[in-house]
Amino acid sequence: MKLITYIFIFIPFFLMAQVEPEEDSTAVDYYYIDGDSIPVSIINLDPVVLMGKLKYGSKEDRVRYLILKRRTIKVYPYAKLAAERLVELNSRLETLKRKSDQRRYAKIIQKYIEEEFSEELKKLTRKEGQILVKLIHRQTGQTTFQLIKELRSGWRAFWFNNTARLFDISLKEEFNPLKVSEDYLIEDILERAFQDGKLERQKSAFPIDYLELTKKWSSKTVKN
Repeated sequence: MKLITYIFIFIPFFLMAQVEPEEDSTAVDYYYIDGDSIPVSIINLDPVVLMGKLKYGSKEDRVRYLILKRRTIKVYPYAKLAAERLVELNSRLETLKRKSDQRRYAKIIQKYIEEEFSEELKKLTRKEGQILVKLIHRQTGQTTFQLIKELRSGWRAFWFNNTARLFDISLKEEFNPLKVSEDYLIEDILERAFQDGKLERQKSAFPIDYLELTKKWSSKTVKN
C-alpha cells in the first residue's frame, strides 16, 4: 500500500543500523559455606501470564478475530522495527552536528527503505495500515503523525494525515487497549503470539497491564 510506504519513507531515519544491546539481566547471589562465598547466578525472568480461553459472541465474531489476528501478526514486525530504528536514530543524530551531514544521512536511509521495504509495505491493505499506525504508537510512544511532525515538518504531517483520511486511516490514532475493544484484542493477540513464539517480544513504550485488561474485558464476548 503506497500510503504506508510513504509513512516510512518520510520518516527516513526509522529503518537502519543495529538495535541497542539489552542490559544483562543476570543477577549474582552468594551462598556462604564454611566461611567461603560461592557465587550463584540467578536469572530474573519475566512473569508468565496464563492465557484464558476467549469467548466469542458468535461465529462471525470468531471469524473477525481470526482476521484481526492475521493482520496483527503481519504488521507487528514493522512497528517493532520502527521502534528499534528510532532509538538508533536519536543516538545517531547526536553525533551529527551539521545539517548537511543530517541531510546526507537522511538520503542514505531513504534509499535503503525504498530498496528494502517499499514493495512489502505497498502490499498492506487499508486495515493493516491502520493497525500498523496503532502499533507504531504502542512501540514508540508517539503517533505516526507526531513522528512525521517531529522528524520532518508540521505541514508534511498535516498533509499526510489528510491524505490518509481518504483511505480511512488516521495517522493520529493511538493504541488504547483499556478503552478500545479492538485494541484489547490486538494486545491479546500479541501476548498469545509472544508466548507461542510466533512473534519476538518487544516491550511497549508505555505500561500495559494485560491482567488488568483481562479483568475489564473478561465479562464481555470477543467482538470486533
